[in-house]
Amino acid sequence: MFHVKHRPSSCHSGRVAITRRPAQAPRASDTGRASLRALLLARDFRRLLGVRLLSQLSDGVFQASLASYVIFSPERQSTPADIASMMAVLLLPFSVVGPFAGVLLDRWRRRQVLYLGNLVRFGLGLGTAALLLVRAPEWLFFAAALMVTAVNRFILAGLSAALPRVVEADRLVTANALCPTAGTVAAVVGGGTGFVVHQVLPPGPHADAALVTVGALLYLAAGLAARRMDVELLGPEHHPDRPDLREALGQAGRALVEGLRHLGRESRPAVRALAAVTAARFCYGVLIVTVLMLSRYTFNTPGDSRGGLATLGTALAFSAVGFFLAAVVSPWFSRRLGLDGWMTACLASAAVFVPALGLFFAVGPVMVAALLLGVITQGTKICADTIVQNSVADDYRGRVFAIYDVLFNVAFVAAAAVSALVLPLSGRSVPVLAAVSLAYAASAALYSRAGTRRR
Repeated sequence: MFHVKHRPSSCHSGRVAITRRPAQAPRASDTGRASLRALLLARDFRRLLGVRLLSQLSDGVFQASLASYVIFSPERQSTPADIASMMAVLLLPFSVVGPFAGVLLDRWRRRQVLYLGNLVRFGLGLGTAALLLVRAPEWLFFAAALMVTAVNRFILAGLSAALPRVVEADRLVTANALCPTAGTVAAVVGGGTGFVVHQVLPPGPHADAALVTVGALLYLAAGLAARRMDVELLGPEHHPDRPDLREALGQAGRALVEGLRHLGRESRPAVRALAAVTAARFCYGVLIVTVLMLSRYTFNTPGDSRGGLATLGTALAFSAVGFFLAAVVSPWFSRRLGLDGWMTACLASAAVFVPALGLFFAVGPVMVAALLLGVITQGTKICADTIVQNSVADDYRGRVFAIYDVLFNVAFVAAAAVSALVLPLSGRSVPVLAAVSLAYAASAALYSRAGTRRR
């Protein structure tokens, strides 16, 4: 019932006093745990989280089959250019689709987007598996994969835009720590499952088709989970005249410009956050390609596709642990340092550990770097998500998150393209790691300076 506590620092007496525990102010860690419990007790939040977990779990399975087919196929020698081409085919078109997705998300009921979008992905996934089984031309496989990922743009942006509809404003930081992080971990678990399957089954179209089929069934489960929510629950709240699809698409360009103007005039904190997280995403993309090539050609013999997959899967598992740690520590650090301070700390720390660990070009240090990279990458995203959600009006939030998604895609493809030009086949490059470290350091300095000016 009693405990010993130092008097407040303002007394400077050094004496101790006996106080009753009920009189103690709640600690920040207690507040964080209470906030997390309150979130998990909310039915609508749990359902939205369930949709995210199922959706991103299936994304991980689907992406593992892509990696096996394009990069770790025993009969082909993949290069950084192959990786860049794959990313360009799968991501660049959504730099065009993304803004239009935002316009539609601000008009369509987001619950329907989650429900019907996952049903569409279920059908497309089954079709992709059939293409693998009949050994269809590679371009046809990429076209099918392209459509699956296109629908994913709507779903991920819809999940982020819908979160403030089921979470109170004072719990958004905790929700943003939990939801995207849990979704990312689910994607990594899905990818890890795919890697395990490829260790058991002979690599080839049948194993890839089996994985795609499992992913399709998970998409179906995500759609049915979204159907349990009320149709109007996730908004958007404001529906001006509800134009039909053709009229909405015709207004898309003007609406996108309005969203950009809203960012420039009303949401400067969101602009700075988007710039910082885009820079972090670019650096992350370069490092991902580096680890992939190290796993394929340096840490394993070139012909050992199973070993390459196992090494890459281990690196992703360490990153998943880092994503989880980011969810645990980000609310705590953001309360003490502020969102700007925690964002800056993440970027600055990466500038230190990337060369300190990466320049060994050894498996152990690379795995530690993957763990820390998971923490700082997810930490920056948690900060950026929360800043955008708090500083952007609900009527513009769908468009802004679609722009956010486009920036992510462009940064990742640009990173792969740059890696294709400068990264050797082995993945060993001191100049590349040094440049990434400098980019992290510059991003931290610029973001901190902008935050100081704003304050």
